[in-house]
Order: sequence, then structure tokens, then C-alpha cells
Amino acid sequence: MTVTTPPMSLDGMRAILTRWLAKHSIALLRVSLGVVFLGFGVLKFFPGASPAEALVARTLDTLSLGIVSGRGAVLLTAVAECFIGITLITGKFLRAGLLVLAASLVGIMSPLVLFWGDMFPGTPTLEAQYVFKDIVLATGGLVVAARALGARLVP
Repeated sequence: MTVTTPPMSLDGMRAILTRWLAKHSIALLRVSLGVVFLGFGVLKFFPGASPAEALVARTLDTLSLGIVSGRGAVLLTAVAECFIGITLITGKFLRAGLLVLAASLVGIMSPLVLFWGDMFPGTPTLEAQYVFKDIVLATGGLVVAARALGARLVP
């Protein structure tokens, strides 16, 4: 006698998918954000490798009133982004990494205010597009921070 199980209904498949997403999606978001931050951070250690190098130097020079500028600004950003990336990927020292991310977001988003005219001389420049993608990174960071502080996604 062979026993066959009936095919799963669409509602059953949706329920399984919903549970899987609730369990794993924020961790996947955390790791993918970490890979992005680590990748962009590593590029900044190599002069000329990062398309944002000049923007980073100009932004930190302006925000620090000239105290942190040029290559030092780029290296400081590289260290911060790599630290953020490593904490997001590993989950170790995550709260510290999220605090550095929160502080970094001031610098990351400030070119939209400081250099609006240069970034949008008509159509958005490549630098403007680069900063705009950071809006997604920032909101992803908010989701990861909510989880780190105890919020849960439930099906």
C-alpha cells in the first residue's frame, strides 16, 4: 500500500515562505549590508580605486572645518566603513558597528545638503547617484538596528 501526500496548497506554500522570510530575511539584509560597506571601505584604502574618494575628502574637510581632509579623511572613512562591514557580516560588536554607522550617516548623506548645486547641475551627477544609493543603505541599517534592539519580524 502506497501512501501519497496531497500536493501542498498555495496557502501552505505561502505560510512556509512567510515563516522562512520572517526567520532569515533580516540576517540576510545585515550580511548583505556588511558586504557592501566592507567592499566600499576596502576600495578607499587604495588611492584612486574609489569613485567617491574626492567626494569623501571634500565632505569631511567641510564637516570638520578643515581639521580632517584629503587622504586622512578617506582613510578615516575606509576604517569606519570596514568596521561597520565586519560587524554587520559577523554579528560581533553589532551595536558598536551600528553606532558607527549612525554617526557615519551624517557624513554619508551630508553632500545632499552641502553640495546640492554641484550634485544636481541639471541631471544628477554620478556622485549624486552614489549618495542616493546610500538612502537604501541607511534604511536597511534601521531595520538591522531595530532587530539588534529587540524588534522581531513575525509571520
